Amino acid sequence: MSGKVFFNSFFKRNPDSPTPLTAIRTEEITKTSRLVSNLTGMTVQPNKAIVGANAFAHESGIHQDGVLKNRLTYEIIDAKTVGLSDNKISLGKLSGRSAVRARLEEMGYDLSREDLNDAFARFKDLADRKREITDRDLEAIVSEQVQLPEAKFQLSLVQVSCGNASKPTATISLLNTEDNSEDTAVSIGTGPVDAVCEALNKLAKVPNELIEFSVKSVTEGIDALGEVTIRIRRDNKIYSGHSADTDVVVAAANAYVNALNRLVFSEKKNSIHPQFDNLENSDNKFLSNPAN
Repeated sequence: MSGKVFFNSFFKRNPDSPTPLTAIRTEEITKTSRLVSNLTGMTVQPNKAIVGANAFAHESGIHQDGVLKNRLTYEIIDAKTVGLSDNKISLGKLSGRSAVRARLEEMGYDLSREDLNDAFARFKDLADRKREITDRDLEAIVSEQVQLPEAKFQLSLVQVSCGNASKPTATISLLNTEDNSEDTAVSIGTGPVDAVCEALNKLAKVPNELIEFSVKSVTEGIDALGEVTIRIRRDNKIYSGHSADTDVVVAAANAYVNALNRLVFSEKKNSIHPQFDNLENSDNKFLSNPAN
């Protein structure tokens, strides 16, 4: 016999009566707890049952996977019954692949297995340096991942020394994937980013002109990702590179390498415009003859 059937009979009601046993509105529990906390000045500890900040939060990969499959795995009640909109899946260094995939799908990203593996590897690398990964961080990860299918250069090492009483010096190691060779160069610049770009130009040996460098914060906080966009020019053609990292100098180096890869890739294909790459063999005279 269920509790409600028993108490309905105790209150002399029909055993199947849907009338609530009490007038308690459980949806107001969380709001009431916050109100009491504000009025008394007593903070509710995060691990407090039901109303604590971590009561319906899951960071462990095993917990996240279990909750995504069935809430009752680690939640004995629905978060909505106590006034919360939903549970909270906090993405951090303990999060698993399924939680990252679920969040990306919620954001509208449908990644293949290979792309998801790459994104998850970048996610874990960032999670080692940042306590909690936000949706904007994930957008930056996916955005940077969408690079050229063929990358001639890969950044292996970035080491910078700078200060108000020293000359900015950058040590860069660059891997050439065509012959699997790795070279290192050291350069001095007017600043750390300038030194990095000078060293990369020594290694890549691809003449170009840096025409734009911009950096912005992806999220708030001291551990926020720095998002760097770089544009270079060669023969009146402009190539852009984009990268994000908690270290803006590393982000700048990766963005510059991405721009160089686009330049090399474009010259190798000798296409009119990336938009027309799949039309190179078209019979259209305009597309087949750029001089037109």
